[in-house]
Amino acid sequence: MSMTMNSTAATSVPMLKRLRNLAAVACVALGLSGCGYNNIPTLEETAKAKWGEVQNQYQRRADLIPNLVATVQGYAKQEKEVLIAVIEARAKATSMRIDASQLTDPDKLKQFQDAQNQLSGALGRLLVVSENYPDLKSNQNFLALQSQLEGTENRISVSRRDYIEAVRVYNTELKTFPGLLWAATFFRGNKPMAEFTATEGASTPPAVKF
Repeated sequence: MSMTMNSTAATSVPMLKRLRNLAAVACVALGLSGCGYNNIPTLEETAKAKWGEVQNQYQRRADLIPNLVATVQGYAKQEKEVLIAVIEARAKATSMRIDASQLTDPDKLKQFQDAQNQLSGALGRLLVVSENYPDLKSNQNFLALQSQLEGTENRISVSRRDYIEAVRVYNTELKTFPGLLWAATFFRGNKPMAEFTATEGASTPPAVKF
């Protein structure tokens, strides 16, 4: 009887130690969470997700352009220079892709933005030229594409604004207490993300007056 009790007691000692260790780990985890340990990775992932949405909306615009160009060309073949400018600007814009690992490089982001702004300018000129062709302006396919383009430009504006805000919050966390303590210890590899600044008037969708 005594031997059985001793065996049970001996077995319970390691079990108690394991429970104490688990409790200690849980307390540390809760303490780290309460001190803002999770803020940096959480805000970083949020900013990356917002950037993904920016690229999705720019891709949506790029997908509309071939049909838009083909429709305009059917009514205004003589506007060859303007059409070519849109095609070339689209090719350049779609070739500029920035993954999440490059968001800390301001030069890469500027190249992306410059390419998209160039495409915006080319699209604006194309739509202005279309005003000279009444038959084109009344074409149902053109009207639908123009409406979709305006809607996409609005989505681009919103997604770009959301990304700018997400980056601002993330960068601020890296520079302010208690985030700067975590950035100097556990997250030393985390760098501020490049800010995506909108060119004046870039958020205004191209418009065609009817």
